[in-house]
Amino acid sequence: MGRKTGNRTLMRKFLISASLVLGLWPQFLLAQSLQVTTVTRPPFSFVEDGVETGFSMDLLAALADKLGLGYTLERKEKFSDMLAAVMDGEADMAIANISITAARETEMDFSQPIFESGLQILVPAETNAGSSLLRALLSRDLFLAIGAAFVILLTGGMLMWYFERRAQPYFDRKLHEAWFPSFWWALNLVVNGGFEERVPRTAFGRLFGVLLVISSLFVVSVFTARITSVMTVEAISGSVNSVNDLYGQEVGTIDGSTAAGFLTRRDIDFAAFSDLQEMITAFERGALDAIVFDAPILSYYASHQGKGKAVTTGAIFLRENYGIAFPTGSARVEEVNQALLALREDGTYEELYRKWFGRRN
Repeated sequence: MGRKTGNRTLMRKFLISASLVLGLWPQFLLAQSLQVTTVTRPPFSFVEDGVETGFSMDLLAALADKLGLGYTLERKEKFSDMLAAVMDGEADMAIANISITAARETEMDFSQPIFESGLQILVPAETNAGSSLLRALLSRDLFLAIGAAFVILLTGGMLMWYFERRAQPYFDRKLHEAWFPSFWWALNLVVNGGFEERVPRTAFGRLFGVLLVISSLFVVSVFTARITSVMTVEAISGSVNSVNDLYGQEVGTIDGSTAAGFLTRRDIDFAAFSDLQEMITAFERGALDAIVFDAPILSYYASHQGKGKAVTTGAIFLRENYGIAFPTGSARVEEVNQALLALREDGTYEELYRKWFGRRN
């Protein structure tokens, strides 16, 4: 009887222990699973064919594997929402293209740098490589200048025809046949000084011819100056090759980004967008002359979705590093840093870098 009672007691303890283990198991699994937040920023973090992909996503998977942890990923609509999730402790970490800045360091912790980046300028493809000259040649002002010169020469030629048609054989033509020879005569008079065999013979014709030659110096000068002015204005207003060329342009960037801070410090007016896609949409419809943002993201856009429509221009400026963000005081920072170091040492990091960005310069 005593042995049976003891067995029942042992069984009861076993069942109680098993129940406790089973009850605590979900919490144990949750403790071993990282809560990660991100935002869409190709080529660092985006969804392709329903699969999470990008440099940062591949790096996250490698880190989790190295740490022996699982993770759940939440994709935020806005960059600010991603950072807020970390600051509020809703997420264990955030990863995308997060610049390590002094201001952010006061609100969250960062891992060691995972990517070296900087800012660059994106412009429509047609603003480069001779397009300024093409726009100048096709500009309305240039057409008006050419039209005015044509009218002046045609009017002068027809006046000469009217007074010289009975005295100079060259002008002895009917009205519908005379307009081009008369225009041609005036054009040659202005450009070449006229033809000796077509010298005006009437008093008015000779006087008008002399006045036309003298005034041609003024006409040619004004015409040349007008063309030069149009082409210079087009070249200045249509070409963006550096930060100094952004003044007076319609510039866009992401609100609260390091690019926004840079433009503000340089007193460059810009339109602030809440997310990347909204800014790209405005750029594609022609509302922006240039975008200032993270160099690798603009480069990826120019070589993929914007291929043939957009190009990056100028050198990379305001060099910065990306890192993984954690809530302030997070115990995960040190272990993630150790895992990052291990990934660099075993070549995994370099493989991921080459996969998305090619060999380093």
